[in-house]
Amino acid sequence: MARKNIVFEAPVYTLEAALNAVQHGVDRLELCADFGEGGTTPSAGLLKEIKRQVDVPVFVMIRCRGGDFLYSDSELEIMRTDIGILSAHGADGFVFGILASSGEVNREACARLIQAAEGKPCTFHRAFDLVPDKKTALETIIGLGFERILTSGGAPTVSAGFDMIKKLNIWAKDRIIILPGGGLKPADLPRLNQYGALEEVHSSCKQFRNSAMNLPDTGLKLSLIKEMEGKVLTVDPQLVRSFRAILDELG
Repeated sequence: MARKNIVFEAPVYTLEAALNAVQHGVDRLELCADFGEGGTTPSAGLLKEIKRQVDVPVFVMIRCRGGDFLYSDSELEIMRTDIGILSAHGADGFVFGILASSGEVNREACARLIQAAEGKPCTFHRAFDLVPDKKTALETIIGLGFERILTSGGAPTVSAGFDMIKKLNIWAKDRIIILPGGGLKPADLPRLNQYGALEEVHSSCKQFRNSAMNLPDTGLKLSLIKEMEGKVLTVDPQLVRSFRAILDELG
């Protein structure tokens, strides 16, 4: 039996993180801005420079703001426009998710963005984890034409949501990729793959390095996220390599 290749995707927020991730074994990047909000739409300039320096696919987050996933018509137009701009700058795919006030998938809004993507692959992101009826949502997302769903199984972490992820793979019946992500650890991988359903995984492998700026401590705080104060968000090469080694063994 031929060995399968399990795709390793990492969300990145900076050029440094993107280059580190690819150098140490990531197969695909999910490019975002605003780590503190879980990802929003990044700049076209950042995408263009990353595409100039790496040779792996770059999927781009389309989310015009943080907060919830209920958007006005004007916000949807912003996201539709962003898809066109970022597509022209080399985006290989897009990542988004639109919900109704009830928490159900907003079919019409998602269809507008999929149409704007003009055939490039689209991932429904972790807004899916908020949907009350995940089986119905799965069918809706498949019907819309998304290629994958990024999910922690509706739990804080992939490990805690394992049972739902297993159900989603059974319900999907190879019609869509279930992409486990959210607090994923290398130790989770063998369990996720025990039924041979693991096709792709998603982990940031994030690390905060100290700033190279040499300034006195004034007590001034400019970040709302304590762990980021005076630090730069990047990727932990050793953690990326740990994921890569286990994925290669499983694959």
